[in-house]
Amino acid sequence: MSDGGAQRRVWARLPTGTREAIDGLSATDLQSLLLDVAASRAGRIKPSDVLRRWREDRFVRPATADPRTLAPVEARLWALLPEEFDGVELSPVAPVGTCSAVAPVSQNRIVTTMRSVEVLSDSTNALAVEAADRRARDPGKDAHLAASHRLLRAQRFPAGYSSHFRLFTLVSSARDAGSGQTQARLLALHMEYWRRAFGALVPATVTHLSIFNPAVRPRLAHVSIVEDTERREGYYVDAALRFVCGDVELGDGGLTTWTAQLMGNAKERCLVSCVSVERLAAVAAPETGGSGGVPSRPSLGSVTHDADGI
Repeated sequence: MSDGGAQRRVWARLPTGTREAIDGLSATDLQSLLLDVAASRAGRIKPSDVLRRWREDRFVRPATADPRTLAPVEARLWALLPEEFDGVELSPVAPVGTCSAVAPVSQNRIVTTMRSVEVLSDSTNALAVEAADRRARDPGKDAHLAASHRLLRAQRFPAGYSSHFRLFTLVSSARDAGSGQTQARLLALHMEYWRRAFGALVPATVTHLSIFNPAVRPRLAHVSIVEDTERREGYYVDAALRFVCGDVELGDGGLTTWTAQLMGNAKERCLVSCVSVERLAAVAAPETGGSGGVPSRPSLGSVTHDADGI
């Protein structure tokens, strides 16, 4: 049964007017109601129920990757990060709507909690919020942020894929200088970082660049790129990136309108880019801490943000 069908079935079982009454509650009263229900249900759970859920629930199962493989790869990514980037240790949760308010993402793909927050499903969105906050506080300073975080997504992936995975993420935001200058500057900064990172970890990685804004192309003439003319503007605007090693997609990125929306300022430009740490570790050379082979059970069915979002 689809999510919509399940919701209709549940509402049909409740007394008439229940939905309207719940919809009419304030955010605080709704939280109190849901917490009371959760406490009541938790009171009936036995230790054997916890063990059963641990075995069966795709949201709580541990990742298959060995942390000893991921740690040196992640350490290398941090070590190569340019000085202008600030490292950010993100919270495990973000405000409800962090993704769906600015991007074409269904809230059904996100694990929403009872406290008006959602489990972090995309660190690029969370970093964009932090970047917008920093830019609003200090408009004269560009925001360049980086984070490594384990994310959880609610949509169902094919067998063998994990619902949670680790992304290393960059987000940059700056005021538009016109004629594609800012977009090109941010793209060059990110692409140079990923060039050095892949060169140290997986030299065979290819960065594909798709340019949707003609003003950006001539300003990247000094950057060595493999241009992808097949990709179309959608989730990203002006330009998009894709990182590929053989037939393994490591991550992607692109220019977004997120900080412009968050700040209510159409002159704001925002670039995000990320790679799956598990996938990167799986194809990295053994001397860098990786396993040196194609991942048999890669975390996440799609690290990209195209089509209907995450």
